[in-house]
Amino acid sequence: MALILKKIVQGYFWVFNELPDRRSDGFFLMSSPFQPILIGAGYLYLIYKLLPEFMKNRAPYKLDTVLKVFNLSQVIVNAFICFHGSRWAAQVNWYCAPIDFSDTPDNRFRMTVTYIYFLTKLADLLDTVFFVLRGKTSQVTFLHVYHHFGMIGLGWTGMKYLAGGHSIFLGAVNSFVHTVMYFYYLLTIWKPELKGSIWWKKHITQLQLLQFVFFFFIYGQLLFKPDCKYPKIASYMIVPQSVFMMTMFGDFYWKTYVKSKKATPKLQ
Repeated sequence: MALILKKIVQGYFWVFNELPDRRSDGFFLMSSPFQPILIGAGYLYLIYKLLPEFMKNRAPYKLDTVLKVFNLSQVIVNAFICFHGSRWAAQVNWYCAPIDFSDTPDNRFRMTVTYIYFLTKLADLLDTVFFVLRGKTSQVTFLHVYHHFGMIGLGWTGMKYLAGGHSIFLGAVNSFVHTVMYFYYLLTIWKPELKGSIWWKKHITQLQLLQFVFFFFIYGQLLFKPDCKYPKIASYMIVPQSVFMMTMFGDFYWKTYVKSKKATPKLQ
C-alpha cells in the first residue's frame, strides 16, 4: 500500500512539477491543478445552489448595460486571439506542428495570448451566471454547463503543457466561433427583435458543429503520424471530446431546427 501511495505521489510531482511547460510559471492560477478544480467546483455550486437560492424570491434582473459591456469585451478579446492564432496557423505545418518550447520574445507573446484564451474560458462562466440572474434557467442545460465546465480544464491544460504548435488551431477556430457568437448576443441586446431570428441561431449552431468536425480531423490525423513530435495525449483528449460535442450539438440542432420544423403544421 505504501509503495502504491509513493508511486501516486511521484506521479503527481512528475505530471504537475516536472512535465509542465516552464514558460507558464508565474502566470496567475497556473501553479496548481487544484486552482481550476476549485474554480469548476465553485462554478457548479454557484449556478446550482447559491444563485437559485438567491433568486428564489426576487424578480429577474435586466442587466442590459452589463451584458453590452461583457459581450463587447468578449468580441474584442476573442477577435484578438483569433487574429494572432490565424496568423500563426498560416506559418505552421497543418499535418504536424510540434510545440516550440524555446524562450524567445515571439514565444513569450504566444504564451500571453494562450493565457488570455484561458481567461476567456473563465469569463465564459459568467454566461451561466447571467442566465440565472435573468431568470432564464431553462437555458442552463446539461450541454451548456458541461461545455463551460470542461473548457476550464482544457484551457488550463493548454496553457500548462500545450502552448503553441498544433494547439494554435483549436484556439484560433474556437475564438472565431466565440467572436461570432458574442457579436450575436451583443446585437440581441441592442435589437431585441433579433432574439426571435431562427436564421442567426441556426447558423451559429452550424458553426459550432463545424468547429468540432474540424477538431476531429485536424487532431485525429495526428494519431496516424508516429513521427510527429506534437504530444499525442492532446489528440486522445480532443478527438473523443469532439465526437461527444458533435453528438450533443447535433442532437440539439435536430430537435430545434429540423424536427420542430417538421412538426409545425403548414398554414392553409
